[in-house]
Amino acid sequence: MMRALLPLCLALPLVAACSGNNTRMVGSDEYGDWQGSMVRSRPQGASSGIVVFGIDRERQAREAAAMGGTGLGVNAYLWRATLDTLSFMPLASADPFGGTIITDWYAPPSAPGERFRAQAYVMGRQLRSDGVRVQVFRQVQNGTQWVDAPVAAATNSELEDKVLARARELRSQSASR
Repeated sequence: MMRALLPLCLALPLVAACSGNNTRMVGSDEYGDWQGSMVRSRPQGASSGIVVFGIDRERQAREAAAMGGTGLGVNAYLWRATLDTLSFMPLASADPFGGTIITDWYAPPSAPGERFRAQAYVMGRQLRSDGVRVQVFRQVQNGTQWVDAPVAAATNSELEDKVLARARELRSQSASR
């Protein structure tokens, strides 16, 4: 009888050590009432362990906090400058993590027979001249239908230049504060 219990007694601490939960309730009663109790967890900055497959979310959060923790996946100055530059057009969607801004169709009051739409891509976290791409689409009214029309070749690059100028202005404003 004693020989049968010996392996069980030796295996019990090993099985208990396999628990992945580092949190322990202190002061809770036997029925799980956690009111008035406090939670103890691993020390701040301690790793959650080895990540074999998948993504270590805690590490990503620490790295994002170290980089300023803006929450944006792209350069904040370029993002804000792009929104400011395209603000005359109605916004259809904006993804600050992917860096994509899409406007809805805009018909200028001076040209009622045509309309424009823009897509802007902010690429990367650095403020660089190649960090933004703007693509403008144009349609003209042909009777009751809208037909795609070419856009002047300089339009896209002019908008990109305006975005970059505004981004530099925003950066200099924040540096002077």
